[in-house]
Parts: sequence; C-alpha cells; structure tokens
Amino acid sequence: MTNATQTTSNESMYGFNDIEGYIDQVKESITYKLHGGHFVVAGLMSDAQEQMGYGNTEGARQTLNIAKTILFQIMDGDLIGTRSTR
Repeated sequence: MTNATQTTSNESMYGFNDIEGYIDQVKESITYKLHGGHFVVAGLMSDAQEQMGYGNTEGARQTLNIAKTILFQIMDGDLIGTRSTR
C-alpha cells in the first residue's frame, strides 16, 4: 500500500499511481510472454517518440519513466529481458 506522498510522486512520474499493477499487467502481456521485457521497453520508447511528435512532452517523459522502471526491473532480475524463441 502506498502513502499519499508516494501516490503523488507516482502520479507525477508515471501519470498514474500503481506502477506495481502496471508491471503485473506487463508480465501478463503477450509481448512480454513472447519476447521479454526489452521488447516492451522498446515499444514504450516508440510510444514516447510518437508523443513527442505530437508535442506531448509531459506524456513522453512519463512514458520514458515507465520504460526505465521496467528496464531497472530487468537489471535487478525481477523481469526477463529477452525470451529465446529457439
């Protein structure tokens, strides 16, 4: 459970307050199951590029923060980076 300060911080950083729930959804996504977290991060980075193209720099910043959080989870061993398709 998060406190009010953490909720406000998450809202500012990610655009929503439940990053743990978001990561749980990532783990259940077909993209993660077939390709791994690196592919999810690449997709989020593409989304951020689109947001910047439309002038939504705040949304792009938040999307990049989500991508970084997932990347850190991969680096910590909490998520799989690349799934072998062989």
